[in-house]
Amino acid sequence: MSRNVRFHEIGGPEVLKLEDVPEPAPAAGEVLIHARAWGLNRADSLFRQGQYGVAPVLPSGLGFEVAGLVAAVGDGVSEFHVGQAVSVVPGFDLLAYPMHGEAVLAPAHAVVAHPDQLSFEQAAATWMQYITAYGGLVDIANTQPGDTVVISAASSSVGLAAVQIAGRVGAKAVALTRTSAKRRQLLDAGAGAVIATTEEDVVARIRELTDERGARVIFDPVGGATLATLIEAAAPGATLVVYGVLDFTPATVNVMELLLKRLTIRGFGVAELAADSRRLTAAVDFVRTGVAAGDLIPVIDKVFPLEDFAEAHRHLERNDQVGKIVVALSPKE
Repeated sequence: MSRNVRFHEIGGPEVLKLEDVPEPAPAAGEVLIHARAWGLNRADSLFRQGQYGVAPVLPSGLGFEVAGLVAAVGDGVSEFHVGQAVSVVPGFDLLAYPMHGEAVLAPAHAVVAHPDQLSFEQAAATWMQYITAYGGLVDIANTQPGDTVVISAASSSVGLAAVQIAGRVGAKAVALTRTSAKRRQLLDAGAGAVIATTEEDVVARIRELTDERGARVIFDPVGGATLATLIEAAAPGATLVVYGVLDFTPATVNVMELLLKRLTIRGFGVAELAADSRRLTAAVDFVRTGVAAGDLIPVIDKVFPLEDFAEAHRHLERNDQVGKIVVALSPKE
């Protein structure tokens, strides 16, 4: 048997249950993983609340990220062996492959042997955030040395990954955060500048930091009412990558500014890379190389034991974390 997180109704963390389910057997092209750590994402909360865009089929599992040991492989899987330490790259069907359980199945194409220098907790805090940030900054926006990259919600795990990736490619990261409370932590994480959005004039500060040119790349998971501000702060020819919706307020866009600046506004999700083997391979190689060089270091906010998995979700929804929230599991007997 395997203890897996499931929910039978839409709602807050209180609807989550740790339930015993039969341990699955891998079919062709699948890998069975005995989990040692899960990574939590904002998408887990949205999915549980019925706001993710993919409706849960109740009762439902959840979870996009896991790190652990290979317990079995299905037919046709030759690149992994039992006992190997692996993680998953999100981008598969969540309804078919929920990751938050003691024993979970994953499609082999989404499984990676994580770098030796990473613990299970660090590995569970790696692929979603770095692949997402790589996709927006490198694959889509082609961030170059000397570019100014504005990163909204910069204290999130993806935001911190974006700060590190900007630094690795030689760009200047400008971190946006609601208040000054996390300023020191963001500077220590590698941001070249920090703007507290409720305390400062965002557009004026970005113009000041860019000699009035504006930002060439903007990486945003918020959307909503702030989108107009980001467009105003963008440089001519800039690329604005939107990878999430934390603010469901309909966005108002100044179309004239969009035209005059020749801006590109691009929606992005990690599944886009996961569906393209060439682009995914490039992303995984970039992250592996960055981890090995010490430029990409997963930032973990807090590790919760399995028994406190619901409290981990509550912590996620308090929005005061800096980095990744992880749930650690004991070795499965």
